[in-house]
Amino acid sequence: MDAGEVVYIVSCLTTGVLLTFLAVWLWPKTRDIAWMLMIIGAIVAYVETVYSILARFGITGNRFLIGSVPLAVILLPNLKTAFFIASFVIMVARKYRRY
Repeated sequence: MDAGEVVYIVSCLTTGVLLTFLAVWLWPKTRDIAWMLMIIGAIVAYVETVYSILARFGITGNRFLIGSVPLAVILLPNLKTAFFIASFVIMVARKYRRY
């Protein structure tokens, strides 16, 4: 592992920890479902980052495969995006809802 990879891993973990800390800190202060979905998406994004770093080191429990691709590799990015989509759909629906 060269210095560039170390900088990449440390920067991903640092920004991910900051993102997750702020998301968890905000969670009890909000009751809005759109914001809660955004927070869950942020937490899933950090889980995806940690999983990808563990995969770089060869530490993965690839028990569930779809073909030759681990289920986590398929599920984590799509789950994160699904939470963000749901959050934005709720925000758009509120914006354009007619009374």
